Amino acid sequence: MTDHRARSALLASVLGFFVVTLDAVVVNVTLPTIGTELGGGVTGLQWVVDGYTLMFAALMLTAGSLSDRLGARRAFGAGLVFFVLASVGCGFAPTLGVLIAARFLQGAAAAAIMPASMALIRQAYPEARARGRAVGIWAVGGAIASSSGPVLGGVLTLVDWRLVFFINVPVGVIALLLLTRARPSVPRKVAFDLTGQLTGVLAMGGLTFGAIRAGSEGFADPVVLAAFVLAVLALAGFIRAQRTGAHPMMPLDLFRSRTVVITVVSGFAFMVGYYGLPFVISLFLQQHRGLTALHTGLVFLPMMLIGLLLTPFSARLSERIGRRTVIVAGLLLMTAGLAAVALLPTSAPLWVLALLMVLVGLAGPAVSPPATAILLDAVPQRQAGVASGVFNTSRQIGGALAVAAFGGLLTNPATFVSGVRTSLLLAAAVAAATGVLALFLPTTKEVP
Repeated sequence: MTDHRARSALLASVLGFFVVTLDAVVVNVTLPTIGTELGGGVTGLQWVVDGYTLMFAALMLTAGSLSDRLGARRAFGAGLVFFVLASVGCGFAPTLGVLIAARFLQGAAAAAIMPASMALIRQAYPEARARGRAVGIWAVGGAIASSSGPVLGGVLTLVDWRLVFFINVPVGVIALLLLTRARPSVPRKVAFDLTGQLTGVLAMGGLTFGAIRAGSEGFADPVVLAAFVLAVLALAGFIRAQRTGAHPMMPLDLFRSRTVVITVVSGFAFMVGYYGLPFVISLFLQQHRGLTALHTGLVFLPMMLIGLLLTPFSARLSERIGRRTVIVAGLLLMTAGLAAVALLPTSAPLWVLALLMVLVGLAGPAVSPPATAILLDAVPQRQAGVASGVFNTSRQIGGALAVAAFGGLLTNPATFVSGVRTSLLLAAAVAAATGVLALFLPTTKEVP
């Protein structure tokens, strides 16, 4: 493959990661404005966030498997087209219900984009060192989205909150043009695992939906219990299908790799803190401290900028001191930042809050890029899509569970502040436990 084709594939992947991440974070600061214009309490606004995340998580395994079977370039392009169309639907939504429905469609399209973007990089850069650096560049797309999302959302909300969705259109078009210059992917001619696909979607969807609804209705709610029962039954069916099927969508021997297991857990823990913090603090700053959407975005700016500035150096730092060391350090920094923000007095100066959140921002370049690179090194190219799907499923479930559980702790105005503290301390505990687990990451590749 020529360098020109590889760069085109990489840049398309960067833009895809950018829009997928942007739409996960940009809406946080717009939620009070959306609630004022379209109605809906905390639960309704929670679904604006979690509708996207639910479909993202539920369909990720399917999307990763289809990426391997259809070819990464074709799957990535189809996902981008549907993502742009869904974004237009979000922008024109006349009611909260329509907006949530469009966000569901956005999440489904994002599920197709994410694993395909990682598989494109695996295909474009077969050599491990070059691939590690490419992953670092790819992660810049997410870092830019994370850093610009809160401020961009605040600025656009001053004009019209709907603009936060329309911005995806030009970015998506540019990514599609770049994709046409990338090398065509070679699909795997393998039979379609229908049983695995259906049970996988039901398991992930039931788990995520049950967690989201439990945040507002409690775990004793009949619908919540039914969702969890469905998830357990579907998971059992999924595992059986993967064990006995001739062409399983997710070969279970993938999890014999210690690297795969630990990176998947790390992705989950990272998103609990990195999604949970903006959701909780955005509501705190606007509802408890009376800040505008723009001012809220500015408080997040240092946290996000530090990730943007350091992400390009993540690969070289990992080469110098080891990926395992970088990941462990990132998770411990996240733990310290979440705990410090949780224990901060509610009347503390905003600059102190912004400074402490920088510790969480440092986890972005320290955890995601090296964990992604380790994962792609640990699996053969033919399984890059499904491994990426598993990894990103864990990330999205982490984000969904965080928003669901934390949203439930914030619904009662009388206990709102204590709910903020409890949410952040829970996220800190998850990060700390995973930091210890990451010490067991191997330092060498498991698959050549």
